[in-house]
Amino acid sequence: MLIIPIKDGENIDRALKRFKRKFDKTGGMRQLRARKQFIKPSVRNRQKIQKAQYIQQLRDSESI
Repeated sequence: MLIIPIKDGENIDRALKRFKRKFDKTGGMRQLRARKQFIKPSVRNRQKIQKAQYIQQLRDSESI
């Protein structure tokens, strides 16, 4: 559970912004979305390879 201490006289919007930043860093939303649906390890590996190929193509075309 995230705890954001609010200082005296601090604006609630600023505290909310700190909360959102901290929440993004913990990766809670990404973890929820990943657990929503099971992905087979073979599919995950295939996606990883495809992503690596895509990035390599971008780097190759950039250097030309």
